[in-house]
Amino acid sequence: MSRYFIFIPNLLSLIRIGLVYPILNNIFLGNFEVSIILFVIAALTDALDGFLARKMNWQTDLGVILDPVADKVLLSGTIFIFWLNNFIPFYIFIIFIARDIMILLGAAIQMSVIESNTPLPNYLGKLTTGTQIVYIGIIFLKEIFKFNFSLHALDILIILISVISLFVYAYNWFKDIKIYHNE
Repeated sequence: MSRYFIFIPNLLSLIRIGLVYPILNNIFLGNFEVSIILFVIAALTDALDGFLARKMNWQTDLGVILDPVADKVLLSGTIFIFWLNNFIPFYIFIIFIARDIMILLGAAIQMSVIESNTPLPNYLGKLTTGTQIVYIGIIFLKEIFKFNFSLHALDILIILISVISLFVYAYNWFKDIKIYHNE
């Protein structure tokens, strides 16, 4: 097997980043059918790059950074456009963005303090990303089919999972920093 295959997950992350503008532009233009198809393709690239990186051991230093950045750009950009179009309340937008900013800052601090590679995502972080993808998918479907139902219960679930996952990340950062300083 060629050593170049190791870069396939990185290529998938770059494709995901490349899909962000067409997704956001089509949402802005009201082309939700096109947007959801592109969003599903982007979500599948996320699942596939993660699978290939883990199962085929096609992991690179670039991929460790590129994959979560691609996720953040895709999800944060989509949530931003949803908020601009009044599809979601402002507080959901703020929670999405604040969590992502805090995770990026926390990871940067952890990497600088203990001089390590990027912290690995935890199960709850992956669950949060998956829940956010489903949440966005439901909003797409609500707009496509003009469903008239409240998202309040789902909003609460998103808030809880986002806040809990942030606390788990913070706990792990402090634990790793403490272990590093005790060595």
